[in-house]
Amino acid sequence: MTDAVRVALVDDQALMRAGFRALLEAEDGIEVVGEAADGEQGLALVRAQVPDIALVDVQMPVLSGIETTRRIAADPALADVRVVILTNYGFDSYVFEALRAGASGFLLKDTEPADLLQAIEVVARGEALLSPSVTRTLIGEFVSRPPDRATAPGLEGLTRREREVTALAARGLTNEEIAAHMVISPFTAKTHISRAMTKLGARDRAQLVVFAYESGLVTARGGR
Repeated sequence: MTDAVRVALVDDQALMRAGFRALLEAEDGIEVVGEAADGEQGLALVRAQVPDIALVDVQMPVLSGIETTRRIAADPALADVRVVILTNYGFDSYVFEALRAGASGFLLKDTEPADLLQAIEVVARGEALLSPSVTRTLIGEFVSRPPDRATAPGLEGLTRREREVTALAARGLTNEEIAAHMVISPFTAKTHISRAMTKLGARDRAQLVVFAYESGLVTARGGR
């Protein structure tokens, strides 16, 4: 990455912010643009600095991480800001809500330093921080509820191929696995995914997964 990745830290624990700042600032190519101790301050920080990535604690005073994420995602001026949710609890019920609100993924607070730096790089490239294993666990834990077709985006505008790749992505397949399954090139699979995201208004692959389940295109039992 030629330009430094600009990161905002939003967490009500000062020690946690200090630890993340020390780790990130020791890495070439990453700049911490500011810190905030609650969601309201975090939203103000993000609006002022427009960072590439906001690391946001899921549970904070004044304004929760989920609501902070929702407001960031809803602001056209912050369309290029990617939110990564920080949580102590792994696959807690907040994670799915955060992804629905517009987060690009999530990290455990006790993640290994190398994994945090890799996560920053992944999200900075515009990808979702959801590995296939994470996606499958998320599906099993939180998407078994009936689809909410009343609030889900319409899938009528998707082509048959776009619906197929969306369903495969929602089951946790990578672009390479989708390509092998459909007997197409990885580039073509990526193109179909990108077009589906554009048509559905998904900020990234994480939201595409959420949309697929909320619309009923796929179910937690793997059906279609």
